[in-house]
Amino acid sequence: MVEPLRVCPSDALEERGLGVQWELRYCGMDERAFALRIDGEVVAYLNRCAHVPTELDWQPNEFLDAEKRYILCAVHGAVYSPKTGACLMGRCGRAGLIPVSVAEFDGFVHWYPSDTLQPPLEPAAPAPGEPTAPAP
Repeated sequence: MVEPLRVCPSDALEERGLGVQWELRYCGMDERAFALRIDGEVVAYLNRCAHVPTELDWQPNEFLDAEKRYILCAVHGAVYSPKTGACLMGRCGRAGLIPVSVAEFDGFVHWYPSDTLQPPLEPAAPAPGEPTAPAP
């Protein structure tokens, strides 16, 4: 069984409010995912429009339209169901958002890696004798 990874505290997601994003790898590429609370349930998707692979949020962590009913692509205007990720309108055709499996327990939202969705790579440790970057 795959071990779940923490995303955020449960109370960080307000009903139809701002999303929470995190880094992951999709098919070996660095990407971001986001989670929202919709009708009391947490949903999560890859932050990538189905039409053209561009991030969806029109402001940082703003994924929903002005009425807070649909996920809206800021670049193409594609409209997605927040409950299912299905494309409802736009040039995405039958494609929808790529779901990320999530669960809420112990006061946190967790995500589950899969064959195509993996945790980000750890930065490589410097070889012995190599200089390290100064701390910010």
